[in-house]
Amino acid sequence: MVKQEDTNGGAQVLALPLLQDSKSLEAQCSSQQGASFSGAVFNISTTMIGAGIMSIPATTKVLGVIPGLVLILLVAFFVEVTVEFLLRYTNSGESETYAGMVGESFGAWGSVAVQICVIVTNLGCLIIYFIIIGDVLCGSQSGGTLHLGVLQEWFGIHWWNSRAWVLLFVAVFVMLPLVLLRRVDSLRHTSAVSILLAVVFVVICSAMAIYALCKGKTQKPRLFPDFANQVSVFDLFTTIPVLVTGFGFHVNVHPIRAELGKPSDMRSATRIALLISVVIYFSIGFFGYLLFGDSIMDDILVNFDQTSGSTIGQVINDVVRLSYAVHLLFVFPIMNFSLRANIDELLFRNRPVLAQDTSRFLPLTLFLLSFTYIVAIAIPNIWYFFQFMGSTTVVFLSFIFPAALILRDGHGISTTRDKIIAIFVIILAVATSSIAISTTLYNSAKG
Repeated sequence: MVKQEDTNGGAQVLALPLLQDSKSLEAQCSSQQGASFSGAVFNISTTMIGAGIMSIPATTKVLGVIPGLVLILLVAFFVEVTVEFLLRYTNSGESETYAGMVGESFGAWGSVAVQICVIVTNLGCLIIYFIIIGDVLCGSQSGGTLHLGVLQEWFGIHWWNSRAWVLLFVAVFVMLPLVLLRRVDSLRHTSAVSILLAVVFVVICSAMAIYALCKGKTQKPRLFPDFANQVSVFDLFTTIPVLVTGFGFHVNVHPIRAELGKPSDMRSATRIALLISVVIYFSIGFFGYLLFGDSIMDDILVNFDQTSGSTIGQVINDVVRLSYAVHLLFVFPIMNFSLRANIDELLFRNRPVLAQDTSRFLPLTLFLLSFTYIVAIAIPNIWYFFQFMGSTTVVFLSFIFPAALILRDGHGISTTRDKIIAIFVIILAVATSSIAISTTLYNSAKG
């Protein structure tokens, strides 16, 4: 209660509390400035459902339907476990970034190792997104076969719809406005559209598969691997990097959490996003494999750029390809956000927040966009790098670093159960990645 003098010199009592409850103030501040829960779910889901979705049907062909579903669930489970490790140590420590948190337990070298892995992973993903968008719009050539892009099918081949000019237009007029946004929560609307387009992609594939099934034009999907015909046990391990890369959103855990109105909601947002991703991944894996059978390509978009026997079929093919290209356009700024933050943290330690310093934010943003554009034009095919990345840097970020935090136990909060799980995660990650890399190199040399 406080007193206030009235105009007659007396005192009147005002029924106002001297101090408001600090938690209510914090909640009020969070509701005004914090990111929404739904925005966090959309941004996490968009991070996971990136370029990896188009390779899921090919992994289902190798694994079979039932092992494919089991592997998707297993990877999602271990991702949820390791994200929980990260969140627990973030809540117990002082740092608000992935690299900073690892640095608290392992020193400067641990922090630098995380930053290098993030830079390699995200930069590789951004270049691949550019390449895929260029393939969809401007066509590509593989194995001596020319695949026309959507623009070339519609308007013919001209200088203005060549890869260099189209990607330049996309970079300047679509990507640049998005990457200039300084809060990750500002991307929640584009992330929602991105998830919607991924759902459209899955729905169209599913409808086409069901229609083909009714017409008797589909092959009977294999429930288990076909070891009798050129599929070995070691080949099964080459599918793991695809799923690990797809589910690996650990690099964006801290940027999204930092803006949440209630950081404690991050775990629930993660679980919902994982559920969405599992449903989308299994649906596209099953129906894509059902639709194209053993003719499914490593990149399912290649199956959709084949000439259709009807106008309606061609329109559907173009809609599928364009929806996926636009989906990647909206995934790009999410991955760019954590890439830019980690490069800045590596080069400019103990400086003000990047979003508040235009002299650093603008040049770094322009440089990254220009660099990814130039590399995508100069090197139109880096799929082997993508596979290698899924077996190395992504594995470190998604599994090895979080498990190492538990074993190091810098804050004294790890239980015996946590440490057993962490050891199992590291052994499993190292073993599967080693086999996947060896098998990929062997198959490449043999081919």
